[in-house]
Amino acid sequence: MSSDDVRKRAEQPQDLSRFVVERLNAGDVEGLVALYEPDAVLALPDGTVATGRAEIRRAYERLVADGPTFEPGQQQPTLRSGDLALTSVRLADGGVTVEVARLQPDGTWLWVIDQPRLPG
Repeated sequence: MSSDDVRKRAEQPQDLSRFVVERLNAGDVEGLVALYEPDAVLALPDGTVATGRAEIRRAYERLVADGPTFEPGQQQPTLRSGDLALTSVRLADGGVTVEVARLQPDGTWLWVIDQPRLPG
């Protein structure tokens, strides 16, 4: 059984936010990448954007390299329209995350757009 087979999949769009914190803290780069559609975009702290899973993988490899610890924030209400969902988390420092998730053919959710840090 591969590690992809044992990882939880997002049955609801808001599951993605919980999974990202769990996988960041575990240093699970492949698990983090698995939360995104193949052509997803991830905003980076320097103002650039990682596009696609290969660039997202490189961004997370750098992020978890030093073993930082991440705390879950306060999940905000999810807004859904058809197969799209807007998720957001208020962080302890007052910042917020904003993401767009899409319902997949298998009934699970993956992020399409991820802005992990906006000022509060």
